[in-house]
Amino acid sequence: MRDRVFIDTNILIYFISDDLKKKIKAKEILFSEGEPVLSSQVINEFINACLIKNLLKLDKVISLANKFMDALEFSLVKETTIKKSLQIKKAYNYSYWDCLIIASALENNCATLYTEDMQNGHVIENRLKIVNPFV
Repeated sequence: MRDRVFIDTNILIYFISDDLKKKIKAKEILFSEGEPVLSSQVINEFINACLIKNLLKLDKVISLANKFMDALEFSLVKETTIKKSLQIKKAYNYSYWDCLIIASALENNCATLYTEDMQNGHVIENRLKIVNPFV
């Protein structure tokens, strides 16, 4: 069985990027690195970034968001996620939004959190490793 991996927003953004090297790495993470999980927060951040930065036309954003939610395990941010994120904030002092992503990854029993926004190599609660795949 493959390890569960949590996908941060920037992985989805690089999936549609013109930066070929980062695009290829994002595809590897999404389709071969493990069992990928994303949260309602991450897909909403992706949609918002695409629309605000005019990365894609609305129809393409809708199509991709639906494909990501259908292809990857999708996790809702719940009350327990928020409570866990506040504990993580107190213990590790990441930004609140990053703590919410960490909490989602932990709730979904992910071994790895792929992101470029947090400390590469940091292990949270002795079970979740933060990995920047672009270093």
